Amino acid sequence: MGATDFAVIAGTVFAWGVFSARLQRLDLTAAILFIAAGVLLAHAPGPMEDLRPGPETIKVMAEVTLVLVLFSDATRVRIADFRADLGLYARLLGAGLPLTIALGTGVAYALFPGGGVWQALLIGAALAPTDAALGAALMSNPAVPARIRRLINVESGLNDGIATPFVMLAIAGLSTAEKAGHGGLLDALTELALGALVGGGVGGLGGELLRRARGRGWAAEGFAGPAVLGLALCTYATAVAVHGNGFIAAFVGGTAFGNLSGRENERLVPFVEESGGLASLLVWMLFGAVAVVPAIEGLTWQVAIYALLSLTALRMVPVALVCVGSGLGRATVAFTGWFGPRGLASVIFALLALEELGAAAGPALQVITVTVLLSVFAHGVTAGPLAGVYAAHMRAQPTAQEHVPVPDLPPRALTRQQAFLARGG
Repeated sequence: MGATDFAVIAGTVFAWGVFSARLQRLDLTAAILFIAAGVLLAHAPGPMEDLRPGPETIKVMAEVTLVLVLFSDATRVRIADFRADLGLYARLLGAGLPLTIALGTGVAYALFPGGGVWQALLIGAALAPTDAALGAALMSNPAVPARIRRLINVESGLNDGIATPFVMLAIAGLSTAEKAGHGGLLDALTELALGALVGGGVGGLGGELLRRARGRGWAAEGFAGPAVLGLALCTYATAVAVHGNGFIAAFVGGTAFGNLSGRENERLVPFVEESGGLASLLVWMLFGAVAVVPAIEGLTWQVAIYALLSLTALRMVPVALVCVGSGLGRATVAFTGWFGPRGLASVIFALLALEELGAAAGPALQVITVTVLLSVFAHGVTAGPLAGVYAAHMRAQPTAQEHVPVPDLPPRALTRQQAFLARGG
């Protein structure tokens, strides 16, 4: 990447900051704009038409962004805060997510039998996590019951970390099939376990140390936020250094940090979230540059069918099944089932698979790319209108379970900023 390329990319980020409020009011989200920018920069005629990020660029951007997202999301897992709706979270994350992965894997295997079970698992697991940041209009609508907004927010924040081991196992399985002498699945499982141990130790120790240091006035306020960013990256790097899985370490480390650092340190986490938000813009652009055009050019009916099923039945059926007996109404179950945008986590998983597997990731990359593209537009356009319809429906039922008060849980930084811009800032 030359100076011209860098200047154009940095200028695009600046332009988004300047005009973002206006664009958000037109339902043009950051994902839509930066995917389009990536496509144009890499494929439109002009001096940058041959811009193709190399494997090392893809690897670094995808890994750093996923680490920041996993760590910052996991810091929000405070057991005491979740007790009120622990049953609902357990239903969606403990039963609904695995069922979504299983159904997605089965359908992928049926539609793409030549890829084998590991490719099917990669597709099913990579497309299971949701991204509430793609529907800021819903998350910022106070007419939607706070309990439901919180439920969607918590599910979106945690399901990427839970899906990560399945994605890593699938990549390891495909890599074993492609490369003779690869360590295999046993090594992958060992890396996952070691990553969890390292993450819990580094994240927990860091949280406790920061809590004590700030309590004694040892930590300068202006640098406490960057310190948490450094801890997130240290958690990942330490796990990798000892041959553990760095992504699992980031997720477990964030959970340990969030529970041990104390509530007074909650306001430090947005620094990590905002850093991840900036990195995510570049990942969306990278995604547009390397994945979108090849996926559209090779589009088949099987890929189109899977994308449609992934956004509808493969998400909505598990949600409906696990919500039986939960006390939530049919409209809420349908609304929660539909509002499962596929976004940043799926894109990063696809890019990691591309970097690790090369051409072997092609079929899975195409399915993930088409599904994410469809979701970005479908959920981005429908979030506001459907939130309004659902809110009106719930206003007519003031005694419904959905209106039960729950402790406040602020939305993640990027979601909060997008919501602010969507209202006009």
